[in-house]
Amino acid sequence: MKIRAVLALAAAALLSACGLNSVPTAEENAKAKWADVQAAYQRRADLIPNLVATVKGAAASEGKILTDVTEARAKASSMQVTADDLTDPAKVEQFQAAQQQLSGSLSRLLVTVEAYPQLQSQANFTALMSQLEGTENRINIAIRDYNAAVQSYNTTIRTFPDSIGATVFYGAKPMTPFQAKAGADVAPTVSFGNTN
Repeated sequence: MKIRAVLALAAAALLSACGLNSVPTAEENAKAKWADVQAAYQRRADLIPNLVATVKGAAASEGKILTDVTEARAKASSMQVTADDLTDPAKVEQFQAAQQQLSGSLSRLLVTVEAYPQLQSQANFTALMSQLEGTENRINIAIRDYNAAVQSYNTTIRTFPDSIGATVFYGAKPMTPFQAKAGADVAPTVSFGNTN
């Protein structure tokens, strides 16, 4: 009877060190952080129609840029990556590309807005821009937190003894971190044109 109790305690101790709890905990944390990334992007997508409507009133001649922003928002909003897709680098990359296209369209919109000082003085526009700026900061923080959670998860499933449980019990695969867009490591060139 004592031998069975000792064996049961030894088996429980060995199993607890094999990632039975740490692997799903790390995986769920990474999935929750991905949900935060998606929520931040959704907040941005929700702000865009109001921003476009405000700009449209003052900059009717800039229809192409407004159309590009609207189309990029629609594409970015339709691109969904579920928690189960986080181990598929291609799906994460597609999501990221759609979000980068939207960011580029927004940048062109903001450059256009600079040509309309009367728009910049409108309270609605100022409030929307402030919310958009805050949302971009939230996106960056959510991506940073997601990447930290993915790093923790990927480390957990690759290190001993958790790697045993990750492989044997869960068939765990590494998750894909959010990557910087190509060329992000090169500083942009600022040119004010001919100063003569």
